[in-house]
Amino acid sequence: MNLRLQINEDMKAAMRAKDTARLAAIRLLMAAIKQREVDERIELTDADILAVIDKMMKQRRDSFSQFEAAGRKDLADIENFEMSVLLGYMPQQLSQAEIDAAIELAISASGAASAQDMGKVMAILKPKFAGRADIGKASAQVKARLSS
Repeated sequence: MNLRLQINEDMKAAMRAKDTARLAAIRLLMAAIKQREVDERIELTDADILAVIDKMMKQRRDSFSQFEAAGRKDLADIENFEMSVLLGYMPQQLSQAEIDAAIELAISASGAASAQDMGKVMAILKPKFAGRADIGKASAQVKARLSS
């Protein structure tokens, strides 16, 4: 099923169930998708929608940590719930072993020898990891691997 259709069906189900918290989170997602479509004047593919969801997840993680630091458990709980709803649309996350194997493969495929070649390795990894792994953590692993 198309990701957009799945999100739309989940929104309808949340309306029928009168699940206001879930409905609000899904509406935020739909608004972000439509905003990007209007801005770029294109219809988003599933990969583009995953990029929107990934961006929203990063925003929620950042807000969650800030609310936790400020002692606002009520707002942190809302962000946490929204992250759980968004996570339901993300593909299965890669295991650490799969990430390590992909990094090794990308390093050998690109012929990277030093930290200066990190861009070549990340160019190979980004499409593979889109929505399936934290690019920031992978980048740190690549940097550590190339520095040693």
